Amino acid sequence: MDLRVFPLPSFGAEDVVVAADGRVLTGTEDGVIWWIDPESSEIGQVLTTGGRPLGLEFLPDGRLLICDARLGLLAADLKGRVETLVDTVGGERMRFCNNAAVAKDGTIYFSDSSTVHPIDRWKAEVVELTRTGRLLRRTPDGEVTVLVDGLSFANGVALADDESFVVVAETAERRLTRHHLGTGKTDVFQAGLPGYPDNISTGSDGLIWITVASPRDPVVEGLQRGPLWLRRQVTRIPEKLQPAPKRTVRVQAYGRDGVLKKDLDLKTERFHMVTGVREHAGQVWLGSLHEPAVAVLTNSGA
Repeated sequence: MDLRVFPLPSFGAEDVVVAADGRVLTGTEDGVIWWIDPESSEIGQVLTTGGRPLGLEFLPDGRLLICDARLGLLAADLKGRVETLVDTVGGERMRFCNNAAVAKDGTIYFSDSSTVHPIDRWKAEVVELTRTGRLLRRTPDGEVTVLVDGLSFANGVALADDESFVVVAETAERRLTRHHLGTGKTDVFQAGLPGYPDNISTGSDGLIWITVASPRDPVVEGLQRGPLWLRRQVTRIPEKLQPAPKRTVRVQAYGRDGVLKKDLDLKTERFHMVTGVREHAGQVWLGSLHEPAVAVLTNSGA
């Protein structure tokens, strides 16, 4: 398994998506959407959202769908023209738009991680367990519906390859939750993950790929069981004294039946904290909230 890293001028390339022309797109903490040419390693700017872009997808009309943690759900053409699709839900502004999946008819399934904490307080959301995350749906006519609420840090979203269900990652409780689109029922797709899932996506191989951003942390789990006042106090201490993500590069892939098909776990100092994953034509592209780069795994058996 080989890892190739593509450095960027900006930090925090949180997600990755592959365009029809083979270029890879990502968004960084300064609001810039970048493109990378894997053949030449050339990079360039597509646009700046003015916020903090996280999850990326392509819409059926060719526009780029951007989950901007601060601005909401956006759509942009590659000339830089941006349209706001959703920034309020039920009359209240979205606090933490995170990740999305798009159906063939243009229906968008997306996550709002918390109604309490914004992205700058994501660690507080993990420790405090507010369980205010939501899975939402936007139909092509613009109607927005809450499909599932009460989620523990709603994060990555993936649509089954047959579009029968949608999966959302609950980062704080190391769980994947499934919502059946035909029946409207919600159940557990996978629990007891080996670490904290972030973005997820359906690959060109039909598998549901998930990131394991950081391994399971007994300290975090102990805090989660403590009284709320203690959890809140911990999240107010200086950042360097708070529990930190452990260095790892790990992604997994699950079949439609929830069976684990692939578990790629790489020990390296060149990249860490994988928060975005995209399997495309046998290659596995990676993004990271904590890196000024994206990376790709080759010869991984994907």
